[in-house]
Amino acid sequence: MASLSFQELAFIFGLMGNIVSFLVFLAPVPTFYKIYKRKASEGFQAIPYSVAFFSASLLLYYAFLKKNAYMIVSINGFGCIIETIYLLMYLKYASKKAKISTVKLIVIFNGGGLGLLMAVSLLLVHGTKRVSLVGWVCAIINVAVFAAPLSIMRQVIRTKSVEFMPFTLSFFLTLCATMWFLYGFFVRDYYIALPNVLGFLFGVTQMILYFIYKNANKGHAGTHAEMEEMNNDIEMNRSVDDHHTENESK
Repeated sequence: MASLSFQELAFIFGLMGNIVSFLVFLAPVPTFYKIYKRKASEGFQAIPYSVAFFSASLLLYYAFLKKNAYMIVSINGFGCIIETIYLLMYLKYASKKAKISTVKLIVIFNGGGLGLLMAVSLLLVHGTKRVSLVGWVCAIINVAVFAAPLSIMRQVIRTKSVEFMPFTLSFFLTLCATMWFLYGFFVRDYYIALPNVLGFLFGVTQMILYFIYKNANKGHAGTHAEMEEMNNDIEMNRSVDDHHTENESK
């Protein structure tokens, strides 16, 4: 059996990266279904979706400059569409204050950040330097996005609870980073490959933390349940004693 060429391997891992990224983009659907049912955002934040929209838009611009980067175009085109839907739904049901802050985020990220980058790259930079400039910006932004779960990991360690760090999401994010690293490696696009090394490391760390702390609260929960039961018994005995005292006084 002939070994696969780098181009064929890049296509395979790019396709797998598209599939996994597609699932990751759809992960917030249950959250927005809750928002739709309750007709209120109820404390949910728009920052993750604003950042994801900015990141997808930036990578889409990079893919157009790079040319023939169909795998990057396809998934980030879908990402821009789905994140736009999320943000529009959020804006529909959010409070007035949340709506204003969300619009500000979109204007700062896409209007300011992406708009400024496009203006600088198109007017002041030419040829391969333009692709390099946008590629480096994409890499830096992706590193920042991958570093975002640090606050969640810190919360897990502090509270010894994995309630806000589901294993499935951590697993798919790790798998996604792996696929895109391999894609970037085989097409020799290190602006895509290198940030995903960090994404892989953070994803593995999250999964390790999950297994360390997933049972950490069970003992505490059991103790809490026992205390509740003991308190109920005390209250019941106290009620019986009060009832007896009442009867005796009569």
